[in-house]
Amino acid sequence: MRKIFKTFFAIAFLLGMKSRTNAQEMNKVPTVKLSNGVEMPQLGFGTLHLPQETCAENVANAIRLGFRLIDTAKNYANEEEVGRGIKMGGVPREQLFITTKLWIKDYGYESAKQAFEASLKRLGTDYIDLYLLHQPFGDVYGAWRALEELYEEGKIRAIGVSNFSPDRLVDLCMTARIRPMVNQIEFSPYFQQWRAKQWNDKYGVQVEAWGAMVSGSHPELFTEPILVEIGKKHGKSPAQVILRYLTQRGVVTLCRTANPEHQQEDINIFDFELNDAEMHAIDLLDKGHTMAKDHRSPEDVEWFHTKATR
Repeated sequence: MRKIFKTFFAIAFLLGMKSRTNAQEMNKVPTVKLSNGVEMPQLGFGTLHLPQETCAENVANAIRLGFRLIDTAKNYANEEEVGRGIKMGGVPREQLFITTKLWIKDYGYESAKQAFEASLKRLGTDYIDLYLLHQPFGDVYGAWRALEELYEEGKIRAIGVSNFSPDRLVDLCMTARIRPMVNQIEFSPYFQQWRAKQWNDKYGVQVEAWGAMVSGSHPELFTEPILVEIGKKHGKSPAQVILRYLTQRGVVTLCRTANPEHQQEDINIFDFELNDAEMHAIDLLDKGHTMAKDHRSPEDVEWFHTKATR
């Protein structure tokens, strides 16, 4: 009897492993090549505002489904949870693309290096795939020198910025020894930053979208008639249409959800393609303004320096 149970559990384990492998292969995410030749997944799993008590399992489940790009930040206060989730995901470290970010209170040459080492410890890894300056404020240039050196030492595979408007990006590109490889900015059907993308493209900087679903603050996006209609045609949800639209436009895109069914839905977007007419129809949804906080407002700059202290 004991042998029968052992055989049963061995078969169940193997079937489970095979099922997981098949799911990961089916949901394999294409990559884009950064300016330094590093391959970056086109679609990633974001972790901002995930419930702390479920964050690790949310990350682990995303990895099991096939997500390989995992995005966090020191200021999200969840690097430890993300690190646990990465270990729980059961995928070799070299197959993952981990992004974290330096917060402005740690800007400056020496403090940036110390903050980087602290992030490594919290994440439980010995290198970062992509390390970003989180905001374009404070001692940007001292912090960037630190990132350049960490990159040259092999501790970071790619370096970049987040929330840099075209003027700030161009200034950094014109003065840095090593140009940013990625700029993570707000990008959604309601706020299509094509002019910003043109400037990023000119300097070889890959645009990455946060807020693709306008951070859930505008639920009317998911009932937009054109998104609903296109989704029905392809047997997809409006959320899937949004993600496919952005990735087809060459924008690396982050999505975030604590719902396992929505995680599965989000990654299942590479088995269909939008035609030119559908893409143009979504282009027309652009409202031409941010759907979140305006990071360039004087009030926000004050807040970043005095209130956001993580």
